[in-house]
Amino acid sequence: MNTRFKLLLPLLLAVKFVYAAPAPAIQSASKLSFGDASSLFVADWKGARIFALPLPAAASPAGKPFNLLDVQAPIAKALGVAPTALRFEDLAVQPGSELAYVALTVRGAKGQSKPAIVSIDAAGKVKRLDLTKASGSAAISDAPKGDVTFWRDLPEQTLTVTDMRYYDHKLYVAGLSDRSFASTLRVYDYPFNGKATATTIEMYHPVHNQIETRAPIRSMTVMTIGGEPTLVAAYTCTPLVTIPLKELKDGAHIAARTVGELGWGSAPNGLVSFKVGDAEYALLVNSSRSADLLSATDLTSASAAPGLSTPIEWPAKPYLGVKATMTPMSAVMRIDNLNPQLLLALRRSDAGGEMQLVSIPKGGYLRLSDFVNEYDFPDYRYPDGDKFRDFHKYARTLEGYGELAR
Repeated sequence: MNTRFKLLLPLLLAVKFVYAAPAPAIQSASKLSFGDASSLFVADWKGARIFALPLPAAASPAGKPFNLLDVQAPIAKALGVAPTALRFEDLAVQPGSELAYVALTVRGAKGQSKPAIVSIDAAGKVKRLDLTKASGSAAISDAPKGDVTFWRDLPEQTLTVTDMRYYDHKLYVAGLSDRSFASTLRVYDYPFNGKATATTIEMYHPVHNQIETRAPIRSMTVMTIGGEPTLVAAYTCTPLVTIPLKELKDGAHIAARTVGELGWGSAPNGLVSFKVGDAEYALLVNSSRSADLLSATDLTSASAAPGLSTPIEWPAKPYLGVKATMTPMSAVMRIDNLNPQLLLALRRSDAGGEMQLVSIPKGGYLRLSDFVNEYDFPDYRYPDGDKFRDFHKYARTLEGYGELAR
């Protein structure tokens, strides 16, 4: 042993080496939700974690509507893959920017896949997010173990997180756990500071005429109902429930109040809340039928009642409870608020199957260019006082057909 090493040896032995474990990597991106404009939450069912991705400050909104009738092509080009390799998972709009973020699964050879998240503006410019730049993460400690599959090849783990909403410095996460009462609501403080609280949920399903404890919430939003911050949530096939946030306590098992049965044979694809004038609404888009528009006033009245406890007369009378207004948005896969006037919808074209990213006006809830009807013939003339004329002029311009606005 040389003299220099002998002199250094006591110092080396005195040093305490600290091993820093590498930060976990995002293995999948199934659900998105914004906290504020600079924090995007990403649910990773493969890794059983929730990640927070920091984003640059929101740019001033361009104030332009989305009319991207084939958004799949530019996304695939930006990612360097074929359009058929993309599976669309979720959509979220960055508050204050009118910039859309889309979560995807990129399918590869031999069943391999990897996550991707891209931002898209109204002009169709696509940017890929760096998923290695997470500012923090939190574990889902009670995630399903992976020994159950649905329909042969759908792992139960894919339902670990079915929706997320951020409210008042807390992230509310719906999904499944490994408990016998599998339907679970987890609540994380943000910034993340450790383990989430977890509440198991049961609800009465009027179509099935049974108390259900396994099927998870599929879509949810937070609204003020009866003066209380309340989770408004929808399940598959399609019961609607309300849960006051104050009831979500760690280890509790609660019965959600079933306030409506909105129809059988469909799954919720998204639930957003917003104001039109002074009135607040929730809009639920569905996989197999038109969307449901619900007012906060009606939800408050229904939540003050005992809740539904008897089956519907299926199939002759498919609805029960809170009144919902039909809105013609049956092709929508995901939905979010773009700004106070417009919704942003991720949807498939009926004819060609292209994935579209398009604006839809609140209050109208449709795109005129989806149809051809009496108003669209070139020799049609609006009668004096026609109640649709102003809306048609606005909608045609919004959808990129300004020359037809008359």
